[in-house]
Amino acid sequence: MKKSSGISPFVRIEAKKGWAHLNLRELWTYRELLYFFIWRDVKVRYKQTALGILWALLQPLFSMLVFTIFFGRLAKVSSDGIPYTIFSYVALVPWMFFSNGLTLSSSCLVVSSNMLKKVYFPRLTLPVATVIAGLVDLAVALLLLGALLALHHRQPSPRIVWLPAFLLLALAASLGCGLWLSAINVKYRDIRYVVPFLVQLWLFATPVVYSSSLLHEPWHSLFGLNPMAGVVEGFRWAVLGTNISIGKMAAVSAVTSLCLALSGLLYFRSVERTFADVV
Repeated sequence: MKKSSGISPFVRIEAKKGWAHLNLRELWTYRELLYFFIWRDVKVRYKQTALGILWALLQPLFSMLVFTIFFGRLAKVSSDGIPYTIFSYVALVPWMFFSNGLTLSSSCLVVSSNMLKKVYFPRLTLPVATVIAGLVDLAVALLLLGALLALHHRQPSPRIVWLPAFLLLALAASLGCGLWLSAINVKYRDIRYVVPFLVQLWLFATPVVYSSSLLHEPWHSLFGLNPMAGVVEGFRWAVLGTNISIGKMAAVSAVTSLCLALSGLLYFRSVERTFADVV
């Protein structure tokens, strides 16, 4: 008779409790798959398009032109002494990253429903990859920002070293919203109708076409409860060197973004075991 090796042929999978069930180490284990999903999303986004990656420039560029005509010229919205073209475009760069990440990640699980039913992999990789893939568009949009600054004979503020911090806040806000909406969208397909309406309202609730200097304390600080308010004004403060005091608002936005990301992660992990059955 053969002696038993002492290794059980069965693996028991149990739901984990507490912080352990986040299991973020799993993302590192599947890092090659995460990289593949990011690369796939980048390629698919502009596959069989006539203009390709130029869409990453045209979207914020045409939005800037529309805002400049209607808000800068006709409505005479204050831009804190900054040319309205740059004023609006600097805000549109993080806003486009956030809104595109939110919109695309909200439907990523439903779009990949066949994959979810056939093979196991960390479901978290799908919304994470979708949001991170948007960094390519952001990088392209930043190149145009550099050209606009040169055109207006303006140099970036020394505060630009803070730009990565505000980018991380935008990433956290976009991912947090994406985790919530993608998980809910698996069960309630109404989300695909809610998201465009939500993004439209959120745009005007964020100081993209106007300045937060219109608000006074304590409302200016409380405006940071909108996580993108601190990000947008933070981009202007870092790139253009605006004189608006954004410390309190940025701090509130940072807390809001982190809470949004953490709560989205907790909710996503708590319901992901049902995705294959429901989707």
